[in-house]
Amino acid sequence: MEKTVEFIFDVVSPTAYIAYRRLPEIIERTGATIIWSPVFLGGVMNASGNKPPGTVAAKGRYMNRDMERCAERYKIEFSLNKHFPVNTLSLQRIAVGLNNNDEHEEFLKFIDVCFKAIWVDGKNMGDTDISSDVLADAGFETGTLMNLANDSTIKEKLKSLTNNAVQRGVFGAPTFFVDREMYFGQDRLDYVEIALSRQQ
Repeated sequence: MEKTVEFIFDVVSPTAYIAYRRLPEIIERTGATIIWSPVFLGGVMNASGNKPPGTVAAKGRYMNRDMERCAERYKIEFSLNKHFPVNTLSLQRIAVGLNNNDEHEEFLKFIDVCFKAIWVDGKNMGDTDISSDVLADAGFETGTLMNLANDSTIKEKLKSLTNNAVQRGVFGAPTFFVDREMYFGQDRLDYVEIALSRQQ
């Protein structure tokens, strides 16, 4: 049986970005395959009753520093984004639209560009003009991407993926599933790797 880890994410999440950068080494060590599952984090938070860490000032300050420490430990290029929280609804719709066998390489390139723009370059990717410039510079046809963002079928699919994640117990991002076991947060990737190593 193929080893798989499902990665539930939104590019708005700094901890999802750190997880995204850490996952390749885990995949290399375990021989597993990633199942990519874009969701809209705002919808997950609302449906689950979760609140952003920044709603508690002391917790927000701590988490900002902790993310910097994590990035330093794993040698990940990272900077806090002054525009946070960025509205990524359109970006996540595009991710859903590209996440299929025919467009898989474009999907991987797209999320890489978005994660870097937000969590390395500090771009406000919720601003359509800015995101269009970033994506065009990366070689994307922005008109095609905007068509995906505005496609009613894709909008409904993102809603469905988000609601399904909540029904499975997801309350934030990043969340991982190995078999039916759920792990939350980039700081639980050690547990994810152990679980993958045990898969037959």
